[in-house]
Amino acid sequence: MYTTNASRGLPRHRSRHLGERYARWAARALVAALVVGLMWLVVAFHLNGQWMFALLFLVLGTALAVVFTRRSLMSHRYIFPAVAGLGVFVIFPLIYTFGISFSNYSSSNLLSEERVRAQLLSRTYQEEGAAFGFSLHREGELVRLYLEAEGGPTGEGAKRFTSPPLNLANREERRIGVQPADRAPAAEPLAMREVIAARGALQGLRLVTPEGLELRMSGLRHFAPMLDRYEARDDGSLFDRRDDRVLTPDQQIGFFVTDDGETITPGWPVAVGLDNYTRIFADPDIRGPFLQIFVWTFAFAGLTVLFTLAVGFVLAALLQWDQLRGKAIYRTLLILPYAVPAFISILIFKGMFNQHFGEVNMILDGLFGIRPEWFTDPWLARTMLLVVNTWLGYPYMLLLCMGLIQSIPRDLFEASAVDGGGPLTNLFRITLPLIIRPLTPLLIAAFAFNFNNFVLIALLTGGNPDILGASTPAGTTDLLVSYTYRIAFQDAGQNFGLAAAIATLIFLLVAGLSLLNLRLSRVKV
Repeated sequence: MYTTNASRGLPRHRSRHLGERYARWAARALVAALVVGLMWLVVAFHLNGQWMFALLFLVLGTALAVVFTRRSLMSHRYIFPAVAGLGVFVIFPLIYTFGISFSNYSSSNLLSEERVRAQLLSRTYQEEGAAFGFSLHREGELVRLYLEAEGGPTGEGAKRFTSPPLNLANREERRIGVQPADRAPAAEPLAMREVIAARGALQGLRLVTPEGLELRMSGLRHFAPMLDRYEARDDGSLFDRRDDRVLTPDQQIGFFVTDDGETITPGWPVAVGLDNYTRIFADPDIRGPFLQIFVWTFAFAGLTVLFTLAVGFVLAALLQWDQLRGKAIYRTLLILPYAVPAFISILIFKGMFNQHFGEVNMILDGLFGIRPEWFTDPWLARTMLLVVNTWLGYPYMLLLCMGLIQSIPRDLFEASAVDGGGPLTNLFRITLPLIIRPLTPLLIAAFAFNFNNFVLIALLTGGNPDILGASTPAGTTDLLVSYTYRIAFQDAGQNFGLAAAIATLIFLLVAGLSLLNLRLSRVKV
């Protein structure tokens, strides 16, 4: 006799079988919905010209469909989300950045060549000596536009036009025919404030004279013939009607270039090979600041690790002292800076080091009569960064050293006491040699973290004071990561290609440190 399910009256094994079937169909429906969504993203990015993103989601959707439909790949389903996240958020940005480093991608070379050409062809210019002054005259609930030529004959020979009654509540672009007029309408013209209020509707008007001349609003008091400035030619060049010159597309630099060598912005991205990497080391205005920031980055990361290790190790050794009472209280107080969010501590220190009102200068002024310029002197600014970063980082080293010291056998200290060893002997002959080897990979990881410590620089100094003579935004307290950020997002040119080249170099350095860390940790790669 079968054991039945009380709620449905079905055999238990049959109910379980139906539940598993429904779960499989639900999982298949979810996978199908995800694949369809990813394919929609592929089409959307492809239509917008973003072929790299389209390729990314195509690969992701295909992999999703293959892994979750083939039984032979069932074991890979559990790690697929992690691998997909790694590909989308780590590998793809690295490849994308690496690709940009071989281009002139910047704020001046941002659009595609087709969009640049369309933007230039949409530009207009005002024909000289053909402006019409205008006034607005109310007719009931509508308004009539009256135009009179300026700079030409006056009196009966002047060109005058009037429009049909207009509804200025309509702000859509529209073509309106105007007719010759003998004189202005009898109604008083509207005041300037009313003209300003109707500017949106007036800008949408395209007034066409009986001769076919099109007039557009060119100011708060004028309509004028607005002519297309550029004319497309069959060979791909553009003719500048206003300046009577030819613009030729230069695929080497990604700009339209005039006969006399002038480049017309905007431009479009083109491949420049190793030019960005060459500029880093060949251009003296970039090489000097780059090497200075490069050396400071290594010094900052190395000194931070050294100082935090020294403070953390000494405090950890003191907390292991048997005669010390209240260890729990001291341990809590010393680890407390680690619990406070870093950005809060950094902003507090920024206020404390304020050159005019900060507590640090108030104390130094009271004791020694000095008020150091922490934010304007390069060496003092660097010293301030090391002090603040040591305060933020020593609790981490303290925790590591405490754990490693507690793992040292007590027999070694007892044997040292028998031989007459004191606290300093135990510290440098037993404790430090035994913990330094397992601590080395963690020190390298801390070095790599501080190598890219963007938050500290951005919140405390912003990279200032600036390096004089640099052609890119560079500061004496900048790290390579903050230097790259400023080139990409704060420079007037926003040179993404150069920033991507520096970011690639940073990645290679950090990757080398990671491999060294793995080797020291004896992890096979």
